Amino acid sequence: MKVGNYFSNITDTFLSLFTGMKLTLKHLKDARSSHSPTNVQSPNYFFQDKGLVTLSYPFEALPVPDNGRYRLYNEIDDCIVCDKCAVVCPVDCIAIETIKSPEAIGETSDGSVKRLWAEKFDIDMAKCCFCGLCTTVCPTECLTMTKVYDFSETDIGNMNYHFTNLAPELAEDKKKLYDQFVKEKEELKKQQAELKLHAANEALKETPAATDSPKMPSKPAFKPVIRKPE
Repeated sequence: MKVGNYFSNITDTFLSLFTGMKLTLKHLKDARSSHSPTNVQSPNYFFQDKGLVTLSYPFEALPVPDNGRYRLYNEIDDCIVCDKCAVVCPVDCIAIETIKSPEAIGETSDGSVKRLWAEKFDIDMAKCCFCGLCTTVCPTECLTMTKVYDFSETDIGNMNYHFTNLAPELAEDKKKLYDQFVKEKEELKKQQAELKLHAANEALKETPAATDSPKMPSKPAFKPVIRKPE
């Protein structure tokens, strides 16, 4: 081995170590500060080339986009309980039970008339696939996906969120009230049918009996004539 190559290899080794340590010391210096929590949609997002990128969660958090698909929320006062969200859901994470009302129970913020009580409106986020289809078909836009993304639970049963505005006792009262309304409506129909039948019978009694019409003379029966042979 030549002496020149030997010292050249030593020189290259020290230069490589110096370059690596220089880069390491530079990163250690820059690590005294961290990136500011900036949304990826920010024009300054890709220009932060220095500092730590790890955030001290939950004390620090990245901004969430406005159109992110996270936890579902239903504004029950604007819900008409049309059941479209439950029908379109591909994983059946929305369960709805309704109670009919004999009259309008109010209006939503967009003027839609509410005629159904939401006895049950549950969303099981443990089943949700965050597709957003339910928010798309909602006619009153009361069902939305919020910015809340940290909703982990130790008990999976706590992932089922309830949005009904009726207490169980009040729901039973609403059921009884509608059943009574249906019963009264059926009785009214029955009474009206009986009155119509009675009026028809009275009209038949008051109609005079038709007189016997004169009998028309009956036509003589045709009798064949047998001719005698000549």
